[in-house]
Amino acid sequence: MRILEAKDVTLDDYLWIARPLIVFANSPADPLFIQQMQYINRELDQLAERDVVVIVDTDPAAQTDVRTKLRPRSFMLTLIGKDGEIKFRKPLPWSVREMTRSIDKMPIRQQEIRDRRDSGL
Repeated sequence: MRILEAKDVTLDDYLWIARPLIVFANSPADPLFIQQMQYINRELDQLAERDVVVIVDTDPAAQTDVRTKLRPRSFMLTLIGKDGEIKFRKPLPWSVREMTRSIDKMPIRQQEIRDRRDSGL
């Protein structure tokens, strides 16, 4: 799994396919951004298992599609569900464990788990 730049994506591209996890900051040097990316990079496999696509946006001047739609003020972590709805917004870094617990409680994720179990995967 690779980490994508916000300038290269449109949220609609992921509808019913993946869960975009967007990390916003006003600069790549923001300590909260750095901490969040360390958390994510350590456990990318856990996020990939849940169809999460990580998108970063550290340039407010670029006015990317995700920044225009979600309007962060500075650091912000946002998860969009496969249904296109915002599932959470966090003003501080969150561990991957907290993220995966939240994702695993979602109805669509619960259905994915049941489908995998029923298919023997």
